Amino acid sequence: QVQLVESGGGLVQPGGSLRLSCTASGFTFSTAYMMWYRKPPGKERELVARISGDGGLTDYQDSVKGRFTIFRDNVENTVYLQMNNLKPEDTAVYYCNADWFISGDYWGQGTQVTVSS
Repeated sequence: QVQLVESGGGLVQPGGSLRLSCTASGFTFSTAYMMWYRKPPGKERELVARISGDGGLTDYQDSVKGRFTIFRDNVENTVYLQMNNLKPEDTAVYYCNADWFISGDYWGQGTQVTVSS
């Protein structure tokens, strides 16, 4: 069974940094694209970043380009999101996931990121 456990969120001031972690199990992690999503308060969930199975391809939502970096460790079955120069509009619950045909529309509990003075 697919399991996704996000961690690393917290409360930070604007301009601060956080590194989110997502540890996965229940599927062949090293061949799967992995994504980070977020759901800001009062808004719909949006895709933030994605990374290919071998880590060779990455892409980002325009609003986080130059600030966020997605990377993965296939030995540890973990995908990370390094977030720098955080802004209040980055406040959201952050989720990781694989493609729908792997996850079956499963979502983990997410991790809360709050950026505030």
